[in-house]
Amino acid sequence: MPPLFERISKNLVKELGDKDLRPVKCPLEARKFQQFSLLRKRRKTGLQFWEQSDIPVDYSLMDILEPSSPVPETVVTGPFLFSDTVVLKLKALMDVTAGLEMTVRGEAAQSHRASLQFRSVAIPPKTWEGLQKRKVLDQKLLFLEEFRNKRYNLYVVTEAVELINQTVLQDKGSMTVLGRCRLPWTTRVQGAQERDRTLALPQGTVMAYKKKQLVFQENGWSEQSLKEAEGAWELKEAEGGRERPAPAAPAALPVDGEEQRDFSGAQNFKYLQEEVSWEMEALAQLSKDTQDAVFHTILKDLKLKDRRALQDFMDMLDGDPLAHADGFGGTFLSEMGEDLRNSWSRSRSHIIYILDAIMALNDTQHELLAQSMEKRILLQQRELVRSILEPNFKYPLSIPFRLEPELLAQLQEDGVAVTFALLQECGLRMEPGSPKATWDLEAKKPLCALYAALSGLQQLVGA
Repeated sequence: MPPLFERISKNLVKELGDKDLRPVKCPLEARKFQQFSLLRKRRKTGLQFWEQSDIPVDYSLMDILEPSSPVPETVVTGPFLFSDTVVLKLKALMDVTAGLEMTVRGEAAQSHRASLQFRSVAIPPKTWEGLQKRKVLDQKLLFLEEFRNKRYNLYVVTEAVELINQTVLQDKGSMTVLGRCRLPWTTRVQGAQERDRTLALPQGTVMAYKKKQLVFQENGWSEQSLKEAEGAWELKEAEGGRERPAPAAPAALPVDGEEQRDFSGAQNFKYLQEEVSWEMEALAQLSKDTQDAVFHTILKDLKLKDRRALQDFMDMLDGDPLAHADGFGGTFLSEMGEDLRNSWSRSRSHIIYILDAIMALNDTQHELLAQSMEKRILLQQRELVRSILEPNFKYPLSIPFRLEPELLAQLQEDGVAVTFALLQECGLRMEPGSPKATWDLEAKKPLCALYAALSGLQQLVGA
């Protein structure tokens, strides 16, 4: 399951039932999502197969607008109380004899408790209309231009759901998997996990938020510069980059015995597969030294549990590499040698693609990915994720299915436990120690990101 804070914030958003509310995922950045805060997000050049995170920036809307009085008014609604308690115990037995002998037993127990007293702080329409009449400060235009050049969309928080008082979240759980698998050899499968965590959240912590996109015209701001819109800034491909091929015509998909044509692209697994394959082919053009440097840079940040370093890596790739000569970027570039420096614009978008997929995963998955990289089981995991996505990709409902035992057997020993945890963190409902699972639409985007991340990392290490 997702980390404790992220799980509670998502459950709160589900309970409120407002499709425009977005859960905050990291408690360390929760206060950066207060009303009027500015957020950025990279625009994707391909199909939207996974959810990108909104990244707080060090400015608020008040910082880029000319000063005015009085202070903009907000509307407070609440207080409200949300209580979330889950207690779950599972036992399972898997006995597979078709082609291989495997017997696995598993037990799992989980409980978490949270009681949140919260309120909503929103920008009313009158305040919004007044803000639209204020001009942007000229000295901040360089900051806005930088984001546009880096292909970021810029947003402002219009409503924040925040805690009224200090709140403690509790989470306890354990999982044990034991078994034996006989191929022409015998291997023992064993994995155990226990956790007992509490998290104290201070008053004012933002659990969820709404946003609007900032839209800028070429000649500056107009009275209509603030509105909800996607694609507000024109994108330009990186100089020297390859043109991404357009998806082929959609194929007929059988659904419940009938053929339906899928024109959305994002509902067809072959489009994800083609996009990932195209990116991997581009990565394969880099030298082995460059691929090794990228792989070990990512591994180091994942092992250090340093999400910010991964984000800094992406930002460096987005900008001018020479501007980072004295910092993180300079160290990275020195490890690359001439290869990446001479083909920067050609290669950086493909490295960003991998990082974007990794950043869409949660912190627990980052730790599990680091273990997978060290165990060299990325290829086996990728094939298992593919075997889940390919047959289930088009289904919007919960559907039971079975994991392929041959693919599980290739993982061996504690690789099974690591892989099961990765899949569960995507939101896939699985039985401990069992090949049985249930497809869940909410797990689709995280699984797509996991498939892309595993494919990219395998390309880097397998070259």
